[in-house]
Amino acid sequence: MTSWLVTGAGGMLGQDMTALLSASGQPLTALGRAGLDLTDAAATRQVLLDVRPDIVVNCAAWTAVDAAESHEDEALAINGDGAANLAAACAAAGARLIQPSTDYVFDGTDTQPYPEDHPPAPRTAYGRTKLAGEDAVRKLLPDASYVLRTAWLYGAHGPNFIRTMIRLEGSKDTVAVVDDQRGQPTWTADVARQILMLAATDAEPGFYHATSSGETTWFDLARAVFTLLQADPDRVTRTSTSALGLPAPRPAYSVLGHDKWAAAGLTPLPDWEQSLHLAFGELAAAEGRTPAAG
Repeated sequence: MTSWLVTGAGGMLGQDMTALLSASGQPLTALGRAGLDLTDAAATRQVLLDVRPDIVVNCAAWTAVDAAESHEDEALAINGDGAANLAAACAAAGARLIQPSTDYVFDGTDTQPYPEDHPPAPRTAYGRTKLAGEDAVRKLLPDASYVLRTAWLYGAHGPNFIRTMIRLEGSKDTVAVVDDQRGQPTWTADVARQILMLAATDAEPGFYHATSSGETTWFDLARAVFTLLQADPDRVTRTSTSALGLPAPRPAYSVLGHDKWAAAGLTPLPDWEQSLHLAFGELAAAEGRTPAAG
């Protein structure tokens, strides 16, 4: 039976990953930062040699996009150097590594879905640090690593856009949301399932895009949330990204292509609307709400 190690196990994806693995009955070690600090290379190597997992899923990451602009060194220590330390430790322990990454490694200016082999061109500190992690993982574990880029993540176990919209619907008359960014809202539980399926195959190592199928805007996503709450979607109003004045530039187009899954004999993640409907009860409950639609 395959044994697993999940790092960053207290995060949104980490919690869904550990729950799925626990339910599957596979041997699992789940560690948060207190149990495994990836910035400590020696400690990381020792943990891998002690645990001897078959597969490691690295859910540990600096994800504060705006804060990374003024703290790039700290973000790089986790997203870049930490990933490198973990990849080196996996090589020493003979483990495969699954490294979640991000759409922010691309420039976000295209109008067609980014294929897995599209040249990266990050425009933010966060994107640069995640790209450093990608590069290190693929360099150190070329035959035993999978980089899964994802985007617009939401789930019940952490702060995210959908939970924010559920909360604001109950406290604001209107909510202004940007309508000039397009992407793929992606349920962390879907990503966890895709990781589990990928690990069960002899898929070629390399880059995969673990985002929902279809695409939408933040504005239309917010309207969908209001509709699921049986609230008036017209209470969501339009604004622009530039009006928010955020430190880090946002990709205008964060749609990722999914062609690589066919080569692995796997289907891409479901359509974003289908997943949102399935996830919504859990998301609403996390905000103390009873959804009016299933």
